[in-house]
Amino acid sequence: MKVYNKNFDEWNVLKKELHKRKNIPFFHEREIWWCALGLNVGFEEDGKNDNFERPILIMRVFSHEVLWVLPMTSQDRTGEYYHQFRYRGEKYSIIISQLKLISSRRLLRKIRKFSERDFLEVKNKIKNLL
Repeated sequence: MKVYNKNFDEWNVLKKELHKRKNIPFFHEREIWWCALGLNVGFEEDGKNDNFERPILIMRVFSHEVLWVLPMTSQDRTGEYYHQFRYRGEKYSIIISQLKLISSRRLLRKIRKFSERDFLEVKNKIKNLL
């Protein structure tokens, strides 16, 4: 198994700033956002770039502070733990197995609304896994 060096100290600096954040954006289910997922342990999906960010799909809103999200990747992934879709001619995959509860303070900027049809397919895949 290949082990990557991760700069957890840099992520911790940003995480502390996110924790203090007061201006939480408005968001809804079915939206795709850039989200500061951070650096994670093992095979959990990491964020990238300076904000340790990754696109996510909002699956369920519990309150203005807490929501369930699914991370996305531009890598071509197939199988029961993924949902593939196309946007502007590019192929993307939603990582169903990495359903995650997050604070809305991690949300950075909205990308777009996800199609109703694809959203229902993703929900059904989650139900089938459970």
